[in-house]
Amino acid sequence: MAEGNKFNLKIITPDREFYEGDVDMVEFNTIEGEVGIYKGHIPISMIIAPGVLTITVNGESKNAALHSGFVEVLPDSVSILAEIIEWPSEIDVERAQEAKERAETRIRDVLEGTDIARAELALRRAITRINVTQ
Repeated sequence: MAEGNKFNLKIITPDREFYEGDVDMVEFNTIEGEVGIYKGHIPISMIIAPGVLTITVNGESKNAALHSGFVEVLPDSVSILAEIIEWPSEIDVERAQEAKERAETRIRDVLEGTDIARAELALRRAITRINVTQ
């Protein structure tokens, strides 16, 4: 992709600046569905849903597990304020698998007082972590 088709992507968390650089495209999940952003996109703000974030630069893609946050899209930049985002190398796959199994058990064996929405969110986060490492 030509240099003129790039836009600035900045991803920050409460703990660190996760990523900043010029990219060709970024893809992620929102509560409305999956989106892909290129330079020149209409301005919009969205709420992030757990899923794999894909950053494409010069035809190469990098994935990360993006769990929650907000995004602001402008024609020449995208800013993601992420609560949690992790590179595959930062994920403990065994721990994610255990979290997935715990969440599945909570959903399957609904006990009095179980917060199903919270269990489903935990399951989506665990699956995202596992998927991004594969």
